[in-house]
Amino acid sequence: MSMHDEHDHDDHGGLHRDLRSTSAALDRRGLLKVAARFGVTFSALHLFGCSSSDAATLTGTDPSGNCVAKVPEETAGPFPGDSSNGPNVLNQTGVVRGDIRSSFAGLSGTAAGVPLAIELTIVSASSCTPLAGYAVYLWHCDRDGNYSLYSSGATNQNYLRGVQAADSTGKVRFTSIFPGCYSGRWPHIHFEVYSSLTAATAVSNKIATSQIALPKSACDTVYATSGYSASVANLSRTSLAGDMVFSDGASLELATVSGDVTNGLTAALTVGV
Repeated sequence: MSMHDEHDHDDHGGLHRDLRSTSAALDRRGLLKVAARFGVTFSALHLFGCSSSDAATLTGTDPSGNCVAKVPEETAGPFPGDSSNGPNVLNQTGVVRGDIRSSFAGLSGTAAGVPLAIELTIVSASSCTPLAGYAVYLWHCDRDGNYSLYSSGATNQNYLRGVQAADSTGKVRFTSIFPGCYSGRWPHIHFEVYSSLTAATAVSNKIATSQIALPKSACDTVYATSGYSASVANLSRTSLAGDMVFSDGASLELATVSGDVTNGLTAALTVGV
């Protein structure tokens, strides 16, 4: 028997024993943090009296089992489309949607580009728990670096903007395209967080405004494909560390990207508010 097997199956030692003995001295939240550090599965947590709803709090912890810190407050930029600088989509019929690639509310047009799913998990920065029912308004530029409603050639479009309510796990998911890189900025996605869909109809109700940074490796891969040629040169002239928004640290805003350009990519980030 290997040392690994012996450790796993010895009733008098190993992680199984450690967690059982520890559980007596920890409250449920503390146990979940210990489990997060050791990578214990949700099914294993049931051994210690933790329900599936308790296990869901793990979505709001970092690798050390601590609650995810509050996401940094960032500028909404000059093209928010939330009435704070001109146009407003928050009060438009159809803005609550998962697929944001096409224009809506009487406008037509679809943004082309490499498919990108954007998954944000909204959690409490103080209790780690998922914030079900909270709403996210999200927007970003197209592959040419243009923002709908504002940029020349895109003023008659409102694509790449949408609102979603978080599910029971605090997750919102948007189907979009990978944004281009325009001069002076690192590739990014804007978002605002609201306490509910009802609150998300007025920008005065927002409780957080921030941005998502996209990893360089993903940008390099996408920008090597057709339609993103201008982004290659723009990206070469900037850096995450030198970006006007992310230069003070982007650890809480840098998404994890998976997938490929053929089948589509997914950018995921846990957001503490």
